[in-house]
Amino acid sequence: MIRALLLSTLLATPALADEIWVTNESDDTVSVIDVATLAVKATYPTGERPRGITFSRDFKKLYICASDSDAVEVMDPETGAILHDLPSGEDPEQFVLAPDDKLLYIANENDAVTTVVDTQSRKVVAQIDVGVEPEGMGISPDGKVQVTTSETTNMAHWIDTTTHQIVANSLVDSRPRHAEFSPDGSELWVSAEIGGTVTVFDAATQTEKGKISFEIPGIRPEKIQPVGMLFSPNRTKVFVALGPANHVAVIDAKTLAVDRYLMVGRRVWHLALSPDGTKLFTTNGVSGDVTVIDVAALEPLATIKVGRFPCGAAARPTAH
Repeated sequence: MIRALLLSTLLATPALADEIWVTNESDDTVSVIDVATLAVKATYPTGERPRGITFSRDFKKLYICASDSDAVEVMDPETGAILHDLPSGEDPEQFVLAPDDKLLYIANENDAVTTVVDTQSRKVVAQIDVGVEPEGMGISPDGKVQVTTSETTNMAHWIDTTTHQIVANSLVDSRPRHAEFSPDGSELWVSAEIGGTVTVFDAATQTEKGKISFEIPGIRPEKIQPVGMLFSPNRTKVFVALGPANHVAVIDAKTLAVDRYLMVGRRVWHLALSPDGTKLFTTNGVSGDVTVIDVAALEPLATIKVGRFPCGAAARPTAH
């Protein structure tokens, strides 16, 4: 009897699975994808035009940039309930969380500032003047340097997180959209959407180490617009979303050569790796779906329909 009861309880309990959370700009929702089944398991309402998305380090809180609501929303990922808002400044687009979870750095496009918010006190601790139309946000693994890119000024602004002061400005090509530090913190990669390039900087000196251009047969150069970037789990490759080119570039992290291009959905924006590092998920804005790529084989596995104009993506592991 006891064994039968235990078995029935186990069968009735849904199996836990890793998740990918995706913001849907035009639906004002987030979609939750089950990594095991590659299906949407839940959809939760958010504020207006959700874009940037990231988890706290313990995965118990989800931060969402609700751009048109002028708020950063904090969601309970267990229930989908909005716990509270954080002050964000006007039109928050993207953000980055400090490694210690204490400070959230938010790009305010309309105000040309980076807003720094204490996640515990829920108060603004600094506002840093940057270039025109800030968007891309990165932070070094040690949390000492935060980088904001400005789309119109075409710069990456290096900010000391202790003083909240800009310590250097680096020119990049037209309309930088994303900043990504290498896992060891030695490099900063910045994508330029209209320039069609990715610039790699030495993080210690803020000097340019190299620049990557892209060429896809049959696709006009102006359609190749790099945005989101992500290092592979073994750090040997960098994945770059190429916007309306509908491809992800796979770059050798050491030589900076393009290894190959992978076709995905229409207007690919951002990327997320499954917690175990075996699958890459791309948000495809125009086609309203997510492409799943096998990281080892570098081949697309599946397409998952989500909401309208998916933008940001973040992973949540089962064990947290």
